[in-house]
Amino acid sequence: MAKSEKKLKVLFVSSEVTPFSKTGGMADVAGSLPVALRKAGVDIRVATPRYRSVDIFGSEARLKGGVPVYFIENDGYFMRDNLYGDERGDYADNLDRFAFFSRRVLELLKEIDFKPDIIHCNDWQTGLVPVYLKEIFRADPFYAGIKTVMTIHNIAYQGLFPKGEFHKTGLPWDYFTMHRLEFYDMVNILKGGLIFADTITTVSPTYAKEIQTPEFGYGLNGLLSERKGSLFGILNGIDYNEWDPAKDKELKYHFSALKPDGKYKDKSALQKKAGLEEKPDTPLIGIISRLADQKGLDLVSQIIRSLLGMDVQFILLGTGEKRYHNLFEGIKRRFPGKASINLRFDALLAKEIYAGADIFLMPSRYEPCGLGQIISLRYGTIPVVRNTGGLADTITEYDPKTTRGTGFVFERYDAGELFNAVRRAADVYRQRGLWKKLVANAMRCDFSWDSSAKKYADLYKKIT
Repeated sequence: MAKSEKKLKVLFVSSEVTPFSKTGGMADVAGSLPVALRKAGVDIRVATPRYRSVDIFGSEARLKGGVPVYFIENDGYFMRDNLYGDERGDYADNLDRFAFFSRRVLELLKEIDFKPDIIHCNDWQTGLVPVYLKEIFRADPFYAGIKTVMTIHNIAYQGLFPKGEFHKTGLPWDYFTMHRLEFYDMVNILKGGLIFADTITTVSPTYAKEIQTPEFGYGLNGLLSERKGSLFGILNGIDYNEWDPAKDKELKYHFSALKPDGKYKDKSALQKKAGLEEKPDTPLIGIISRLADQKGLDLVSQIIRSLLGMDVQFILLGTGEKRYHNLFEGIKRRFPGKASINLRFDALLAKEIYAGADIFLMPSRYEPCGLGQIISLRYGTIPVVRNTGGLADTITEYDPKTTRGTGFVFERYDAGELFNAVRRAADVYRQRGLWKKLVANAMRCDFSWDSSAKKYADLYKKIT
């Protein structure tokens, strides 16, 4: 940023922030993007609820790089074991909780004497911030001129509540219309955020197009099409210092694009730990995923037996729907030494799979951005993905003739197409010279946060 330019001020608002709280990828974004933005010269601060999981003294902490994090406190709303619900379902007072959070975030700005140029909101839990800014706080000159950005991480989650709860928002009833927060006679908090925000972003360019269609828009595609001039897709990234196979402390052996030998040793260590036969020349296929249809597990279930009839090995890590637990437990019994099934959360094993597997499956029905394929590229593990969302924006089909490309891509959401893509990967794997070039291509990719942060900083400038 040039010295003559005014330093942008941004408040980044998220209902979860790594390392303080997490249920999904949004927490990783909220814990990493502000750090990269500060590095890019933005004066950025973060606001998030103080949950029971937040283990700090006081109501403020800092992320790496010195980014201040302010915690919104309310013991009755946030001091719970889970963020949004428990095994019985979502908490019944979620509208009360996040209406309170959204309003307190705006009040916080005056208390800390920080007037941002931009308030960057994330998903439905912050959807009322743009609404309150333009309705409840508009008469206060302190808030004049503040712009808002609303980021959609997954449009399937919209913050839907019964009409009878609308009064909890504190908004006049004339806000409960189809042109504001009403959605098929229900309250839709995300819809409110999308209507009142100055700019909308989502987590990949392809997903920005997909959510304007009936197939992927979950009923908000019409609104997003109307606002397409203010809708931008910016790809998420990963922290390339945290995810670095050349110095990863959790790996037994280290490697890089120029010195790849450690990867073969990590593969052998993974095979041994996972109870697989130690066969260096057999391709090892990995999945790290929530076990649900959205992630393509229905396709995997249709081909897994045929797949394991080939000369391949398979390792799965994740939890999810009971029917998939039952299915893969059966696979484990039927294919000892070929299939390792790990139905749990295990951060260390996940890292070992990224480093030790040869092929990484992400056959998602839809995938707003996806981080698994980006991490696997970093660790030289070749993705097999469906051409959707962020997967389409990060993985290109490998061409053995030109040796260009970074993975294997299939179009239709079809088990046969997935099987063919895996078979293409296995065929190239057996051509060692080609495979080494493909692995080098993957490891040379750059999907770090630095590139994404620059695009967000440019967008902030454009808005202001």
